[in-house]
Amino acid sequence: MDGKRVRDELIAELASRVAADGSPEVTLATVLVGDDKPSQVYVGSKRKKAVEASLKSRHVELANDATQAEVEGAVAELAADPAVHGILVQLPLPDGLNAEAVLNLIPPEKDVDGLTERSMGRLVRNNPGHAPCTPLGVMRLLERYQIPTAGAKAVVVGRSTLVGLPQVLLLGRKGVDATVTLAHSRTRDLVSVCRDADIIVAAAGIARLITADHVKPGAAVLDVGISRTEAGIVGDVDFDSVQEVAGAITPMPGGTGPMTIACLMQNTYNAYQMLKG
Repeated sequence: MDGKRVRDELIAELASRVAADGSPEVTLATVLVGDDKPSQVYVGSKRKKAVEASLKSRHVELANDATQAEVEGAVAELAADPAVHGILVQLPLPDGLNAEAVLNLIPPEKDVDGLTERSMGRLVRNNPGHAPCTPLGVMRLLERYQIPTAGAKAVVVGRSTLVGLPQVLLLGRKGVDATVTLAHSRTRDLVSVCRDADIIVAAAGIARLITADHVKPGAAVLDVGISRTEAGIVGDVDFDSVQEVAGAITPMPGGTGPMTIACLMQNTYNAYQMLKG
């Protein structure tokens, strides 16, 4: 499953949708605190894709020694600005800053990363809002590659609030209708649990945790985990062995990562629609 190709398709479709809507100034604001190089790269990529999607990009950059009050003030200003439709605070923040306090200043309508308590509550209650971009990207890949979900057995390995828990909710939603099992590092006999699944989403952050032994022939395997090793970036899935038995599989990198950015752009346009009423 080629996440880069699907990302580019979704962004092109979004650009056409924005044009058909009269090319409104849909604005994504990004907030970067400090000089962390990977964070700078991530934010730069998101801003570039926003322009490709015909969205406006606004960027706020604060020094590494910015105070909690300064960061909160910058986010509160964006939250109050009617010209800003989506707000993304790049994590992690520098040591000493309270990320939860910062994120909770973002109104749920503008929380296009889907990370705040109120956004998670809306997801649980199936109310209008924004789902976290990475699990939403997994759903878009399943849709694009026509992986059946209704009645399918799905296993999500990993229970983070960023991916694992919202992924369970999205797969179990009415209309998707998968039967979902949440597994993790302390699950007994993980091999048997996974081998019964039609869909595996690996999001535990443990390098090459999922091997061919875990995968039923023909199952769809989506790798969300990222580990940095001496050999470079690897995922939770042992790609070389698993691709021999899986019916569909995402590479790492190049699979679910690009989809996260595509869904951020979709969430931003949806935020504009919600705020427009």
